[in-house]
Order: sequence, then structure tokens, then C-alpha cells
Amino acid sequence: MPTVNGVASDMALIEPGDRPSCIYFKIFDVSVAVFCSDPDVYGWLVKGYGALASGDRSASLRYAAGKRADGSYYLDTAEGATHTAGSDSEFLYNFEKDLTLSLQAVRQDLYFIHGAALALAGQACLFVAPSGSGKSTTTWAALHHGFDYLSDELAPIDLAKKIIMPYPHALCLKAVPPAPFTLPAGTLYTERTIHVPTDCLPAQVNYDPVPLKAIFFVKYHPDRSEPLISPISHAEAAARLYANGLNQLMHEDSGLPGAVAICQDIPAFELFTTSHLAPAIQLLRATLLNR
Repeated sequence: MPTVNGVASDMALIEPGDRPSCIYFKIFDVSVAVFCSDPDVYGWLVKGYGALASGDRSASLRYAAGKRADGSYYLDTAEGATHTAGSDSEFLYNFEKDLTLSLQAVRQDLYFIHGAALALAGQACLFVAPSGSGKSTTTWAALHHGFDYLSDELAPIDLAKKIIMPYPHALCLKAVPPAPFTLPAGTLYTERTIHVPTDCLPAQVNYDPVPLKAIFFVKYHPDRSEPLISPISHAEAAARLYANGLNQLMHEDSGLPGAVAICQDIPAFELFTTSHLAPAIQLLRATLLNR
């Protein structure tokens, strides 16, 4: 049998029970299998994606992953691509990126947004912003105040139904959050990122699609004394949502009508947060519950 990096390259031969280091996921009804030759890599993926573990062995997307003799990490795809990483955080970044691109190719019906999604009282809200704007930290704080967890970093929208598809992988933070939102035991600390597994979250994890009720464009303002939520127009919201899309070109007219359709029906706001997150979350709750 041919090998890649010392492991079987024919990943179709991975069968249930044959190798305990093979983990299977189901994401947006797409089955994924990862054969891990290294226990650390296997542990990272379990912490990151364990909530998505599945008994489905059909595996539309297949990977092989592990550690080389020189200490670097590899991720091989069934299509023959190899991603090399020098650290745990780089490996997880490579896996998330390749997995996201592959899911977009399979589920072209979904409109993928770079954002976090939470649910409150059966309705979903979306936190949208470029990296470094405080989305994940705001999400972490909101989970301490009655919000359910849907996803972090990736929020696929069903355009026809205006619902958010859940993607409950580990919450990823770039830095330790401010008090009182301390991190739990079981958190995975990598060289550059912090990952809170779903079974460590202080909230319910939602595995079902949820109707989208509001979109919040998050901006962290450390110098503000108080948080602020301000409504924005449909046109501005559509432009901002489009700018934070991940697979616009897979949709009609490069995805612009999709962003417009979402924002015509769903109210959008700017959410300015401060170094004290609790008041921002209370304001967020009031905005959602009073609509």
C-alpha cells in the first residue's frame, strides 16, 4: 500500500474499530474522517471538534495527520495536498482552513460568514467582524449570561430559510479574557491560541438550526466608558456582511444578492464593547428580548 509521511495514503481503508486514533465528524451533514498517527494531534482534534463526533464512517472528506521525525506536523488530504506546521496552533489553523474550504465546496447552498453565532430564547444572533475585533471574547462573555452556543469563527446561513446552521467546535480565543470570565480546566492552550472545548462551556450547546433574529457588527473600544448598540441601515449591513463572507463567489452574482436578502429581513446593529464586558452583554440581551 502506498504511504504518505509514513501512514497509509489510501484513507478509504480506514474502517471502524481498526484504528482507535481515527476520529469521525459530521458537519452540516458532511462526514469527515481524520486518521491521526500522533496522540497529541488526536487529542487536539478531540478537544476542538469532539462535539461533532459521529458514528458515520462514510467520510466524504478524509485526512491523515501526525508528527514527523523533525518535530513538524503534517495534514494530508485525500486530494493529495499536504499542509506542514511548525506548532500546535499552526496545525489547528491549517486544519480549520482546509476543512472550511472543503465544506464550502460541498455545501454551496449555504452562505458562509466569518462570525460567531449564539442563541437566546430560541432565536439566533450573529457577531460579525474582522479578526481581532473582539467577537470571540464577546461570545465567551455572553455564554455566561444565558446565551446558547452555536458556533465561533464560522456561521453558515441557509438563505432560503434565514436560519443559522450550528458548528459547535471549540471556542477559539487569541488572549485570556478579562475577569470575571475566567477560563475553565480542560482549556487547550496552544502556542498562539486558546481553545475552550464545548464540554467546558458555561452554556448549553445547540445542535439544531436556529432562526436568525439579529446581526451585530462588533467593535472593541477600550477607551469607551460604556457599551453602545446602534442600529444601521439595510444597505450598510449588507455591505458589511458581504465583506465578511467566505464563499460569496459560489453564489448568484458573486453573492451580493444573498447578503442583501439577509439584511433586508434581519435587523443589524453596531455593538461597541469596552474592557468591561458584562454591561455590553446585558445591553445585548435587552436589545434581543425587547424586539
